[in-house]
Amino acid sequence: MTKTLSTMWRRTLAAGLALLALAAALPTLAQETDDDLAPPQMIPLSVMLDWYVNPVHAPIIIAQQRGLFEKRGLDVDIQAPADPSVPPKLVAAGRIDLAVSYQPQLHLQVDQGLPIVRVGTLIATPLNALLVRADSGIEEISQLKGKKIGYSVGGVEEVLLAAMLEHNGLSLDDVDMVNVNFSLTPALISEKVDAVTGAFRNFEPAQMKQEGVESKTFYIEEQGVPDYDELIFVANRETLDQHRDADRRFMDAIGEATSWIINHPDQAWQSFIGYDPALDTPLNAAAWEATLPRFALRPAALDAKRYRDFEAFLLERGQIKAQSPVSRLAVDLNAP
Repeated sequence: MTKTLSTMWRRTLAAGLALLALAAALPTLAQETDDDLAPPQMIPLSVMLDWYVNPVHAPIIIAQQRGLFEKRGLDVDIQAPADPSVPPKLVAAGRIDLAVSYQPQLHLQVDQGLPIVRVGTLIATPLNALLVRADSGIEEISQLKGKKIGYSVGGVEEVLLAAMLEHNGLSLDDVDMVNVNFSLTPALISEKVDAVTGAFRNFEPAQMKQEGVESKTFYIEEQGVPDYDELIFVANRETLDQHRDADRRFMDAIGEATSWIINHPDQAWQSFIGYDPALDTPLNAAAWEATLPRFALRPAALDAKRYRDFEAFLLERGQIKAQSPVSRLAVDLNAP
């Protein structure tokens, strides 16, 4: 009997200790459960466009509309600048994480010491073009000798035009350059100038057509200018390592959005204009169709030769002081 009581006592004591241990563990278990139920912490990422929202930004807008950033743990803040020259400078100053910019400007800005680097591509072909009226009789660039060419921004635009003219046996001295103050299409339609340079091939021809005037387009990459990426994403080179994971997630979302746009262009258009009803215009609809084939299907992928060739092009024309290595200009976020 004594042995039985002793055994029962030991069993009761063991059970009590087990209950005490379980009670002590309950707060921890409850805490773990609460943590498991809590939503994952989102990574904030600020992205500034090069200008107001338009069809060239479709992959960014569609990724936002379809929750592709959120799916990757990103809280993306899309901003539009008041001045298109500002975004790369804000990235360099650490006030913006990513900015949409232009490859030609990247080369000049890096040469000037701005700590920025290309981390992705949005538009994978040049958009810049030289336009004339279809009824002008001008079929070759060589026929522009003695003609007026309108432009809006000097600098690299002038360099590109000079290369096009040289490719056709002319120079800048053979034409009359006219600053039309960002009124490229009106100046050409009204025949104040015979041609305009710096026009975007996915917008200005459609804009002219809406005004009842057909245009003829000369594509700069067919006229002596090296091929390049028109629109790119730039990040701060000095802080790239600490933001690399977020930037990579962003580019993955852009890639998924681009594929969906290509596969479902009509549905994508509806999602795009759903971002802002003011985007639903005939001009934007025409630009949408013209822009679709120019999106980068692999946004993070880097064509190093393209950057090396354009750097050499600018050096040859005295636009940069020294040729920077590609690694200083651009990176592939997915490279090992």
